[in-house]
Amino acid sequence: MPLVVNGETVDDSLIRQEARVIRPRMMEAMANEDPVALEMKVKEWARENVIERVLLRQAAAADAEPITPEVLDQALARVREQTPGQTGCIFPSNGDQLRREVELQLRVDRLVGRINARVSPPRNKDVVEYYRKHKQSLLAPEMVHAAHIVKNVDENCDEATAQAGIREAEAELRQGASFEEVADRRSDCPGRGGDLGWFPRGQMVDEFDRVVFAMQPGQMSEIFRSSFGFHIARVIGRRPAGIPALEEVREKIEEVLLAEKRQRALEQFLDHLRAQADIQTVKA
Repeated sequence: MPLVVNGETVDDSLIRQEARVIRPRMMEAMANEDPVALEMKVKEWARENVIERVLLRQAAAADAEPITPEVLDQALARVREQTPGQTGCIFPSNGDQLRREVELQLRVDRLVGRINARVSPPRNKDVVEYYRKHKQSLLAPEMVHAAHIVKNVDENCDEATAQAGIREAEAELRQGASFEEVADRRSDCPGRGGDLGWFPRGQMVDEFDRVVFAMQPGQMSEIFRSSFGFHIARVIGRRPAGIPALEEVREKIEEVLLAEKRQRALEQFLDHLRAQADIQTVKA
């Protein structure tokens, strides 16, 4: 049965589509739920989600402040550069319709941005309290900060050629050349001096992990082989497994808390719209 939200008819197909999207997540989160009860919840949540989107869109459309032609043209250009697979939809064939849809989305984004702008950053006491309560979930694995020089073995470079190239790089390092300079000039993955950043076990291939996790900061490896080719690695730093200090994760915690506050602010705004809305279910 279609909905009418503030005089606007919402086709039942939108609710069915929303139900298809949220059903897998709800089935995973409520695996022990009775199937019939679960399906009723899926339909109810889908209906509520659609109503909230319609109310948010209506509120955004009611804003008298226009979207400037320059901003709209830039947004249209970005949309047209994307493929349907990237946007998750097929573009409307009518150019005017696409322009209206993009303008409306810009209005929704602007409205949400204004709601977010009213949210204050999390207080220090809230960050500290979150850290205290969630220490175990912040547990970090053993980490290594490493750089490497690699000569790949593939369809463009055979084993002998790659091995010769890595030995030339090794010879330069033995003669005192800096690791970063040789990496940028000779590695098949140049840039940033071969720096791979911090990573835990399992992120790199096994052969690479076995070498770098057996080294200490400042050490450089001998030439070794992986499934990609030949490497020389240098360990820059190590961190043991453990709970990081508050200052190491403060920025991450602040982002989590700010996102939660923004979500609550949006929900409160939608609750206000819902309380004032005229929502009817039309019988077929």
